[in-house]
Amino acid sequence: MTEQPPVPSAPDEGGGRLAENIMHFARVLRAAGLPIGPGRVLDAIEAVRAVGIGDRVDFYWTLHAVFVNRRDQRDLFDQAFHVFWRNPQLLERMMATMLPSIDVPMEEDKELSRRIADAMNMANDPGQGAGQDEQEEVVFDAAMTFSDRELLQKQDFEAMSAEEVRQARAIIARMRLPIMDVPTRRHRPNPRGARIDMRATLRKALRSGGRDIPLARRSRRRRHPPLVILCDISGSMSRYSRMLLHFMHALTNDRDRVHTFLFGTRLSNVTRHLRYRDVDVALDKIGENVEDWSGGTRIGSCLAEFNRIWSRRVLAQGAVVLLITDGLDREGGEVLASAMERLHKSCRRLIWLNPLLRYAGFEPRSQGIKAILPHVDEFRTIHNLESLSDLADALGRPGARRAEGVSSWLEKME
Repeated sequence: MTEQPPVPSAPDEGGGRLAENIMHFARVLRAAGLPIGPGRVLDAIEAVRAVGIGDRVDFYWTLHAVFVNRRDQRDLFDQAFHVFWRNPQLLERMMATMLPSIDVPMEEDKELSRRIADAMNMANDPGQGAGQDEQEEVVFDAAMTFSDRELLQKQDFEAMSAEEVRQARAIIARMRLPIMDVPTRRHRPNPRGARIDMRATLRKALRSGGRDIPLARRSRRRRHPPLVILCDISGSMSRYSRMLLHFMHALTNDRDRVHTFLFGTRLSNVTRHLRYRDVDVALDKIGENVEDWSGGTRIGSCLAEFNRIWSRRVLAQGAVVLLITDGLDREGGEVLASAMERLHKSCRRLIWLNPLLRYAGFEPRSQGIKAILPHVDEFRTIHNLESLSDLADALGRPGARRAEGVSSWLEKME
């Protein structure tokens, strides 16, 4: 085992600048998208003083306990901590902060995520830090810091920087989805209706004393069907499901009768959490109640549980189902196929959204994909804002029970 590098000395131990470095570290996390204010910075400094910094693991989890309050923030914190506290040369170039020297080189194959790199760049304040070399050249890829609206529409969620993620979330929050109306079995009074309402006609005849019989007409009521969302939050989908949660929040607050379920190794109903008007409050509630974020995948078992417990409650009146998953199931086989068959027979339309479909060389080879594909009506990609807009248009118009695109994929399976 390689020996862990020492942690910088605390402010009380002879001239260390840990408090200032914690402030800069919090600034990086805030630029990367974590909701961190001055209060949390003070709490982090007090927590480090109380716990001590004799052990690097204790130091890591002390800052983690203060700065991280949702499971989807763990990866960002982990990579930011690794870069900030183990590579001072990178920080001196990016943030011009004075950190104690630690002779531990970064792994060459460790790639810096765009959100952390962008956060380092945004947190750079030329007025901070003594002894900054104004002539030193810092090289950044311009693609990390600029994206116009047209490019943002086609930008993959996985490749977005922190600023692009904020812009994409703002665009999603402003989405207004067209509502598809479908005829129901119930009728309503309509003077131009095609059907004659015999009951209403007889009541009018009795009120007039039988002198004349005015005809009362009616027409079918129209109402948009319920929308049920089943979203995969396993490790292979977590980078997309975080962004798609904002889309689900916009859907829930734009129309009624929207039911949202998240699944990885277990099924979680998050409908009531997404009804909060503030998206940050909604995501905090989801983070507190969903236990299997970024874990394994058991699509078949979760869909079977949904069919057994929830289908009769939320799939009434011809619901439209959005299944958001890459189809990479550990179980696969007959359990998933039978669960998909029952789900398909219980809804009006079943639309499968798979981010893997964005690849030109995608082929339905895994057992999970082969089990799901025969039981869907539409097969779409979901990886950028443009695909979300196309999905919104598809939800606003009635579609065929089995689209032509699905048949072509079934032929490839054979």
